[in-house]
Amino acid sequence: MKRRQLLQAASAAIALPGVAFAQAFPSKPIRYIVPVAAGGGNDMTARVVTERWGRLLGQAMPVDNQSGGGGVVASQLTAHAPPDGYTLMQGYVATHGTTPATRKVSYDAIKDFTPIGMIGATPNVLVVNASVPAKTVGEFIQYLKANRGSVSYGSAGAGSLTHLTMELFKQETGTVMVHIPYRGIAPAINDLLGGQTQAMFPGLAAALPHLRSGRMRALAVTGKQRSAQVKDVPTMEEAGFKGFDAMQWYGSVGPAGMPADVVQRLNETQVAVLKSPDLAEKLASEAVEPWPMTPEQFGQYIVADIRRWTALAKARNIRLDE
Repeated sequence: MKRRQLLQAASAAIALPGVAFAQAFPSKPIRYIVPVAAGGGNDMTARVVTERWGRLLGQAMPVDNQSGGGGVVASQLTAHAPPDGYTLMQGYVATHGTTPATRKVSYDAIKDFTPIGMIGATPNVLVVNASVPAKTVGEFIQYLKANRGSVSYGSAGAGSLTHLTMELFKQETGTVMVHIPYRGIAPAINDLLGGQTQAMFPGLAAALPHLRSGRMRALAVTGKQRSAQVKDVPTMEEAGFKGFDAMQWYGSVGPAGMPADVVQRLNETQVAVLKSPDLAEKLASEAVEPWPMTPEQFGQYIVADIRRWTALAKARNIRLDE
């Protein structure tokens, strides 16, 4: 009798939709947390990818925008979720790079997460107001040295990638510029166009309309290769700055401790989506280039990015919680 009851219980468990071991992953929708408000490149990238990713997995992947605390709310929600693969997050250069490097946050960007895979990246571009005479990085450096302390640059805010990338440039070149932080990229660009600031390191997507209109000039892009969007603009490496490859990147992560087979399934399907020509066309509108990686490669990238920005923040005395 006891054996029969056990068999009946086992059969009932197999029939239950909520029993994880009885079914292949995924058996229900996957929540995809995006740490920014709806709209903009980060959110668009998430929606374009999850639409195709969910289709390949055979489950919906609803996007859940959680923009509080500059990504901290989303990161905490993800880190504290069950590590079963049904809660993922779009980590990016702020949540898993610049923010942990410049301030104390309530999560560990490495230990509290499982890397799934890189999605893609867009370069930052060194731009100047059209009135600045420099046409190359070398000429801009000469201009800065001739006008030491009188040139200002804008950023999307203290501790942002636009801020730290320019501080990296200043460190590499030994130049001096005054930092003017704004609340977002749009007002920073407006003041550059108006001549209130003279230089900036925005993401390429934000800069493109103004580069095409001629109201700002591109001197170089970050990254290891030229961007297809501005093929005639050299990289910082071509300009003589080896390793100057700071990027605005996006990738998927889950809570720490996810099962290896679930991570593998998610990574393999994500990579398949990223290799689709259709996806590349969609992401091109935000100048995002698909950049597939294994979970191990992506994890190593996160560690290296945090290390890079932490070292820079220390060297430039950038600490935003003091």
